[in-house]
Amino acid sequence: MAKSKKKRDPLPEEFSSLEEAGEFWDTHSSADYEEYMQEAHFEVDLKRSVKEVRIADHVLREVRKIAHRQGITAETLINLWLQEKVASLG
Repeated sequence: MAKSKKKRDPLPEEFSSLEEAGEFWDTHSSADYEEYMQEAHFEVDLKRSVKEVRIADHVLREVRKIAHRQGITAETLINLWLQEKVASLG
């Protein structure tokens, strides 16, 4: 007895937005569309690492306020400040 193929929605030619693409893939399995997939080659630089550093709550609150006024994240602001300080002492 032959297996019947599972009925699937057609894959849209293109999506009008990232949200539309996300909604489609949230409700569909990519395994059902393997014939549309292409092999991809890319390099990944795994040398970069992230470290955690403890910061006092009151200091972090103030940093977040400053970062918000500048339109950046607290993490970005802290990294910029640390880079500036290291460069000035280096």
